[in-house]
Amino acid sequence: MTLPRIHVLALGGTIATAPDASGAMQMGLGANDLVAAVPALATLADIRAETVSRVGSHSLSFDQMHALARKIMSLDVDGVVVTQGTDTLEETGFLLDLLVDRDIPVIVTAAMRNPALTSPDGPGNLLAAVRVACDPWVRSNARALGVVAVMLDEVYPASDVMKVHPTRLNAFAAPQTGPLAALVEDRVVPLSLPIRAPIEAARRRLGAASEGREQAVALLWLGLDEPGYILETMIDHRDQLGYRGVVLGAMGGGHVPERVASLVVQLAEIVPTVVAPRAGGGPLLRQTYGGPSSEIALRKAGLIWGGRLNPLKARVLLETCLRAKLDPAAIAEVFDAWG
Repeated sequence: MTLPRIHVLALGGTIATAPDASGAMQMGLGANDLVAAVPALATLADIRAETVSRVGSHSLSFDQMHALARKIMSLDVDGVVVTQGTDTLEETGFLLDLLVDRDIPVIVTAAMRNPALTSPDGPGNLLAAVRVACDPWVRSNARALGVVAVMLDEVYPASDVMKVHPTRLNAFAAPQTGPLAALVEDRVVPLSLPIRAPIEAARRRLGAASEGREQAVALLWLGLDEPGYILETMIDHRDQLGYRGVVLGAMGGGHVPERVASLVVQLAEIVPTVVAPRAGGGPLLRQTYGGPSSEIALRKAGLIWGGRLNPLKARVLLETCLRAKLDPAAIAEVFDAWG
């Protein structure tokens, strides 16, 4: 029997660290090292291993991920597994989901425990990711699943997965949807298929994104009694400090402190400004509360509604829209599909 051809692309991260002379963990392992640590992979797939970078995911760039997406689109394989750090996995996975349109499994995985600790999870997560990539149900539904994240024997949609704890082994979850599948023994147990309409609607608009230049997007988290000094500075500065868009981590169902309501409206008149729920995911309200700082007034004033995307994912989507040179009206349409 011919085994599936699975290409492992290693970016770095905790899964690829090794201790230096002082005991501190440093980037250093490559794709071949990761594969060699899991001999059982050879029973599942014809593995091709390639080291793309050796950096923590906190240092990855949008340009690097666009280049990775182009590479994935060009590979003649039956599935792709990307290993990286956990710090930005929820962002990079979502970006790959926006950019990669293939009918093969594309999986992102990582590790919470480094290889020097007892029971590191990297080898198990890599084995699970390859097992998922080889699974008949996953392969037959690859386009419907889109890019997925595999962590701790669960499969999550890239558009919903979140890192919900900085250090625990079970750091990843999809609070809005739950997992798409679970690994039990040597089986992949299907649970659900994701709603792909928002991703597909975005892709129809983002065709030129991979050719565009990186666009700086500010992420501003709004909290109790925020005075708005950063907002004032961006409005007063002729080029908005170099930012071409803004995502506001807003309160509740889409609210900002009343003292900054006029500032966010002014900012939205200058650059595309997206309101996303700081609570971790939507969908946001649209027509419940009145007053100058609530959703009815803010939407009427032209702020873009982020729907159910959390601020981190909303920033990824806004950067991609700006890179594709979409105008504010088109950006609002892309976000509107997210509820």
